[in-house]
Amino acid sequence: MKSFIISLITFLLFTSFVFSQNDCSKYYPMEEGTSFQYTNYSKKGKVSGILDHSIIDNRTENGNEVVTMATKMSDKDGEKIMESSHNITCTEEGVSIDFKSMMNPQMLSQFGQFEYEITGTNLEMPNDLSVGLVLPDASMKMVINMGMTMNVIVTIKDRKIIAKESVITPSGTYDCFVLTSTLDLDMMAKIEGSSKQWIAESVGMVKQESYDANGNLTAYSELTKFEK
Repeated sequence: MKSFIISLITFLLFTSFVFSQNDCSKYYPMEEGTSFQYTNYSKKGKVSGILDHSIIDNRTENGNEVVTMATKMSDKDGEKIMESSHNITCTEEGVSIDFKSMMNPQMLSQFGQFEYEITGTNLEMPNDLSVGLVLPDASMKMVINMGMTMNVIVTIKDRKIIAKESVITPSGTYDCFVLTSTLDLDMMAKIEGSSKQWIAESVGMVKQESYDANGNLTAYSELTKFEK
């Protein structure tokens, strides 16, 4: 279960920093029909999975632009593991990703016979990035009543733009902002880690590296396709 939740956290980070130039958002794809793909690798460079994303709906709600993003997660052999979707709201300041997207319906179905409640704070991505900028934390808490109370708490914190760098991926060479963050998972036991993302204007997150609590590389992902 823990490894499944960590995969969902990684998925959230992937989809929280992909963008296409837009009147509303500089740092998120808002055009219906946009699709993009990430290939996930082990720390030794072996393919471990694939994430395919697509914008399937664009609409206006309460004066804000809202899109629905569909995601398919596949294993290294291309076999589908799961499918999901979540909403992203865009305002003049940037985008806000619903904290509930940290919990996939496939996971929630495992607790369908129990009562549960999910609360938290959305993941925010402003339109203006600069080196030294500190971004707000995001969190999600799920309380499950299983006769006994079980808590699942995810926190993404210490989010900061630390540099500008050029990075090469299978899809091209990009000038990027570098965003670092810390991840905390509390589910019966605490698991800590961190990540680094390279974010290119008009393209999005083109690379991510994940680290354990000791700062050792555990996995990385790269943008391999982007189509509008």
